[in-house]
Amino acid sequence: MLAYVTIGSNDLERSIAFYDAVLGELGAKRVSTGDRMILWSAGRGQPMLGVCTPFDGKPASVGNGVMPALQAASPEVVDAVHAKALALGAVDEGAPGERAGGSLYIGYFRDPDGNKLAAAAFLGG
Repeated sequence: MLAYVTIGSNDLERSIAFYDAVLGELGAKRVSTGDRMILWSAGRGQPMLGVCTPFDGKPASVGNGVMPALQAASPEVVDAVHAKALALGAVDEGAPGERAGGSLYIGYFRDPDGNKLAAAAFLGG
């Protein structure tokens, strides 16, 4: 259903280094690099995450209630993504664990710009 989600940054170079490493844990690679927006994806036809400087030229700010969730193949991948993000300067917003009645395994973090993200794996059949 989603083609891509973008989040803002006030330091694009820092964000590129952060997301190259964090999204690399999910098998994603950069698929587009422009002057003000970078896009990553795990494969052709898969949703993308973009980091951009705002088009209106104003400073990027964190959206209250906005939280992209990055799909992981397993709880172990969620753990690796969460750990990698924290090692790269992210702030812990909720340690990885079972949520949603045991149907999801999710870890939450804020990137260096303060954007909140989750790494999530579906559990069970």
